[in-house]
Amino acid sequence: MRNLKYVLFAAVFAGGFASLSLELAVMRQLSGFVGSTAVTASIIIGIILAFMSFGYYRGSVVPIRRNRIRRVLAVDFVIIALMTVLASSYLLIDLYFVAMNAAGVRSNIVQTFVYSLLLLSAAPYLFGKITAVLSRYLNRFDRNNTGQIMAVDTVGSVLGSILTTLLIMPFIGVNHTVMLITAVTLLTAWMLGWRNYTVAGIIMLAAILLNRDSLLAELYHIVENNAVTTVSVEEADGGRSKIMMMNGGGASKVSDDPALRFDYVRFVEDNFIAPLPTDGRPKNILIVGAGGFTMGLNDRHNRYVYVDVDASLQRISEQYFLPEKLGPNKSFVVQDANQFLKENAELYDLIVLDTYSSRHIIPLDLVTAEYFARVRRRVAPGGMVVMNIVSSPSFSSALAQKLDNTIRLVFPSRLQRQVIGNYDAWCRADCPDRNLMYVWYNLPENRDIYTINKNSAFYD
Repeated sequence: MRNLKYVLFAAVFAGGFASLSLELAVMRQLSGFVGSTAVTASIIIGIILAFMSFGYYRGSVVPIRRNRIRRVLAVDFVIIALMTVLASSYLLIDLYFVAMNAAGVRSNIVQTFVYSLLLLSAAPYLFGKITAVLSRYLNRFDRNNTGQIMAVDTVGSVLGSILTTLLIMPFIGVNHTVMLITAVTLLTAWMLGWRNYTVAGIIMLAAILLNRDSLLAELYHIVENNAVTTVSVEEADGGRSKIMMMNGGGASKVSDDPALRFDYVRFVEDNFIAPLPTDGRPKNILIVGAGGFTMGLNDRHNRYVYVDVDASLQRISEQYFLPEKLGPNKSFVVQDANQFLKENAELYDLIVLDTYSSRHIIPLDLVTAEYFARVRRRVAPGGMVVMNIVSSPSFSSALAQKLDNTIRLVFPSRLQRQVIGNYDAWCRADCPDRNLMYVWYNLPENRDIYTINKNSAFYD
């Protein structure tokens, strides 16, 4: 009985570890398709918790037979391994969203809900069932086991959360994390007595084949798949350009032909960077959202600071994307944008905010009035802020209107809004998003106005 007790406690620990690791891996993989907003995250977490609670209830009423408990739990862990492969492999996720879009289902909320219901229900249900069954079984022999099971399950969950986010995904990648979770669940099944090596081998082989680096590179040109970003680099414009994609959105583009650059980058380069004098003091320029480090790429005079949360970006950009390494006038700071702005007291002549690659991939903490206020405090006298916002140019969405309200609350005057490219000004529903460039000038404020009674326009 003592040896069996240790085996069952190990199964509880493995279940807690794998459940949190699977949840984090899936949320990370889905971020490139539906974003990482609180809405999509709440749907995923809600489905997981709901089915886990069903599992708890089922485990509290299912008959327990001592001579079959290990066999039943082993089958559950094998099913969890299978669902891990189906729910968190990038290729299968991509096929799901291709099918949903082809069927005309384009709402991120609906797509996330259906995905979670189909693929994220079985594993949490079984995790809950396993925990409840083991709690009942072990409680027969020692009532203290109930508290111990809860403690072991919680420790496994905590370690799964911390290690997956801080160590496993950053160092081996999300795709290899999927393989690891599959291996852990299959190993637990074996520990519980599963000896059908053919089935276990097929599931493990599927995890490896669907998540191997060579497949992701061949199909999606993925060069990095860590805890923060999925990065792919591919050729465009008949080989005359390279595009870096980050979490499914176009982040940067390089080309020998300036006309082939992203329009909004060309707007910033031509109007704010190229006119800077090269014979005087180097200007301090802050780029929030490094991307592929293309903003100011050919400027070797002014001082650039790029801020981003993904520590791998400089290595990836220099190895796969940029024509050469960053010059000595450019530095990269790996830090959250809000934290950097709070801790760094330096003033900048030009700040470029470029953290929005598409409408559904928006860092929620970077659209707040508090964030924009921190940005404003870092602008030197006579300096400027250029904000790249991906939204509706005709204010046809609540996002476009509320974001405009937020920006104008912090920058009420000397603010301009430039739409990049053509658009339908009369569009009121389902309007294509565009790059909107908000520009604020930190100049002495003048609140005078012209009226019929007092009009100095002739002299001004």
